This record gives sequence, structure tokens and C-alpha cells, in this order.
Amino acid sequence: MAVDGVLGDEQPLRDLVGAVVLVEEQQDLDLAGREQRRDPVGDAEAAAVARAHLIEQAAGWQVPLAPILADSAYGDDSGFRTKLHARELEYLLAISAQLSVYGPETTFAVPERHGNVGRRRSVARPDRKPESVRALAERLPKNAWKTMPYRTTPAGEDIKSRFAFVRVVATNPVRNKNLPPRQEWLIIEWSRGEQAPTDYWLSNLPADTKRERLTRLARLRWTIELDYKQLKGELGLDHYEGRSYPGFHHHCALVTCAHAFLTEERLRPRAQRPA
Repeated sequence: MAVDGVLGDEQPLRDLVGAVVLVEEQQDLDLAGREQRRDPVGDAEAAAVARAHLIEQAAGWQVPLAPILADSAYGDDSGFRTKLHARELEYLLAISAQLSVYGPETTFAVPERHGNVGRRRSVARPDRKPESVRALAERLPKNAWKTMPYRTTPAGEDIKSRFAFVRVVATNPVRNKNLPPRQEWLIIEWSRGEQAPTDYWLSNLPADTKRERLTRLARLRWTIELDYKQLKGELGLDHYEGRSYPGFHHHCALVTCAHAFLTEERLRPRAQRPA
């Protein structure tokens, strides 16, 4: 896994600023060379800790903060989302259609204690069952769907699609971790002509966030995919065939430096031709 540094929503200057790899020897290696921890590879909690640690570490390197974007491999991890929120880091993460949430109609209350036996209950419980985000999307009324821009082309043309925005509470932290209910944005895209919703995201951005900002952030990940395509296809990130940590660290560092140099060069105005 890796972290791209960004300047902000509207100025996508990006570069690889850190990476973590889980290896077969069950050792978590920080490719920035600052720390090595022994964690079980198959432990979801350890993976969430490693992911959140890398992002928190990158945030301390004077990288301008921007909402964290990631695919559903990260978005489906409730532990990862919880740790980011606890560190006051904003995120907008893709999730799978099967992820369950409590819909906007759900109310939470602490059940009363029956009699005088046992401890007083302190965990709020929902008044209904959760549902998948796809089931929630399919029951939304027609007026919930808005056609909004999510990207502007170099020619200035806005590319649009249909989106819905719902405040929900993720099921896992409440039902399985006994955490207080926390509202998040559920952003759903249902492109015209499609038989079902096509994409879903969860975000902890504030409730008053403009809808267009949510759509543009949700669709900004294509730039990150472009970065990795360039890192692998043009700069050789995937060419390393060694077996040592120092070797991979050096390889990753050199490729990252090359990418940073080329990014800076693209931003420089072309030199004036001599008269």
C-alpha cells in the first residue's frame, strides 16, 4: 500500500510520499525506513493500524492535508475508517455494494435496564435492522438523484453523472465494536442507462459539505491510478526482482525521486526560445 501526497482538491500535484508492504515473514515494513513492526499479515486490525500509521506519518511530513481517497479494499475496512476519524483525518473511500449501514430513518437510544440486576446499559442501539448500501440506493425516491459534475476536462467541459447523498451510520462499528453511532456521507452514483447503481463511497466530511465537492473528490482517484500506471510502466516501480528489504527500499526511493522530478518539470513553464 502507498500514500500519494496532494496539494488539494483543485490542484492535483501528486507524488508518492510513503509505502508499507506486508511480507511473508509476518513483518510489517515501513518503506520510509523509519520503523519496523512485527504484526500478523492476516490480522485485519494490524492492517488497519499499519494503513492509518502510514497516513498519519505522511501528514507529519508537512504534506498539505487533503481528504484521503482509497478504493474499496480500504473503504470496507471499518477499523481503518474508525482510526482515520479518531486521528481527525478526513476521508472519502470507495466501498462495496454489500457493505451494510443503518439508513437515515434510523434512531439510536440506550435501552433501559430491566430491574435492578446488572450494570446500566450505555451503548446506543438502533430501532431497525441494517441494510446493504445497494438496497438503500434502490429504495431512494427519484428526487434524491441529482445530475452533478464530477470532473472538468482541460477544455473546460464538465463531465456529469447522477448522484445521491445520504447520511448513514456504518453497521460494523456499532453492532460489533460497541462504538457510538457516527453519521457519515454515503455517496451513490447511478449512471443513466445502468440497471443498478455503479459506485458507492463513505465519507466523514462535515454534514454541510457542498455536494459538488463530494462528487469531485469521489471521482478524483483516477489521477492516483494514472500515477501508478506511470510509476510502473514508465519508471519501473514493478521491475524490482530482489529479495531484501534494503534493496526494495532503495528501488522505491529512486523511482519516487524520479517521479517527483518529472512532476516538477511538468509544472515548469517552457523556457523561452532564444531570439
